[in-house]
Amino acid sequence: MNAVGIDVSKGKSMVCVMRPFGEVVLEPFEVLHTAQNLHDLAEKLKALDGETRVVLEATGNYHKPVAFVLHDAGLFVSVVNPVLIHDYDNNSLRRVKTDKKDAVKIANYTLDKWTRLRQYLPEDDTRLALKNCYRQYQQAVAIRTMLKNNLISSLDLTFPDANKLFSSPVKNNGCEKWVDFIGDFWHSECVSSLSANAFAKKYLKWCQKHGYVFTRSKSDEIYACAVNSASLPKSPTSKLLIQQQVAQLKAVSQSVAAFRQEMLRLSQQLPEFDTVMEMYGVGPSLGPQLMAEIGDVRRFSSKKSLIAFAGIEPQPNDSGKVVGNDKGISKVGSAVLRRTLFLIMTVILQTQPQDEPVFQFMNKKRSEGKPYKVYMMASANKFLRIYYAKVKAVMDSERSQ
Repeated sequence: MNAVGIDVSKGKSMVCVMRPFGEVVLEPFEVLHTAQNLHDLAEKLKALDGETRVVLEATGNYHKPVAFVLHDAGLFVSVVNPVLIHDYDNNSLRRVKTDKKDAVKIANYTLDKWTRLRQYLPEDDTRLALKNCYRQYQQAVAIRTMLKNNLISSLDLTFPDANKLFSSPVKNNGCEKWVDFIGDFWHSECVSSLSANAFAKKYLKWCQKHGYVFTRSKSDEIYACAVNSASLPKSPTSKLLIQQQVAQLKAVSQSVAAFRQEMLRLSQQLPEFDTVMEMYGVGPSLGPQLMAEIGDVRRFSSKKSLIAFAGIEPQPNDSGKVVGNDKGISKVGSAVLRRTLFLIMTVILQTQPQDEPVFQFMNKKRSEGKPYKVYMMASANKFLRIYYAKVKAVMDSERSQ
């Protein structure tokens, strides 16, 4: 019975092997994350007498090569949430934090939880690619928001409220009409220096060039806004700044659109795609995000495990005769999944489908006078339970075939 605790960090890991009653088989030692070193580690662990189980914390992407190599070598590997390791066996007032101490702590955790360890199973290529694509999508969306706010701030000096002149939907390639417009008409004087008719003709040609619908009423609205704008005088520097910001925003927006399309393509290859897309509130944007973050539902032992992973389970707060009424959610799990669920609940709340079980549950909580966030998260809990039941049934039927 060999308990292997691995404290993973970037480029290296600290490994400790222990047996019951505090017997140290291998003192903590360092292993670099190279192919040869990981192979040698696997061979060393396989050479130990008795059953061997390896536990390591989920540490971003750092743990994945280690877990994959050891699992591929035939070892029992379990990847554990760092919160569980952090909260385990804090039976000391001293706060010692070293890689060696952490490796010993993980090894002791392995011994204590030996029979309840869940075996690590590598994600299939499609799910892994979908999750990685979703991570890049999130970063690109954050950058796009930052660039958009920066451009709007700069427009306050050259063409105030120009971004509010258009309400056209975003194109499939990520382009927005107001961004394209500002790229050519970066200053209010680019419009106001012309007559209304001259600008209308120029705007017509611009719409034809970029594939937008022309209306004379919109042309007059833009012209009136430009004439009444209070902006700083034109300068080459202002033009350079605006056009460069537009170019950056367009590039990132196109990346966001490309990531979204790739996520949809990858998610269509998953067996649960049709089932998930049939659920109310889930569309071509939120559906792939949901599947990317949850992954294979079979890795969760029950629907409660999935809810705990999302961090939306209520936390009892009772002590003695005191019964806590304010039972907030744990927020321990995936914040990204909680955000996606909140967006889905927002869609359901706005559309109010009367025959939808999730909305019926939401409406019931609203009628009970529950606060907004309470009934939204309670409905997300209900949604996840339905998701787990439906998707697991699909996955089980696929396995039996």
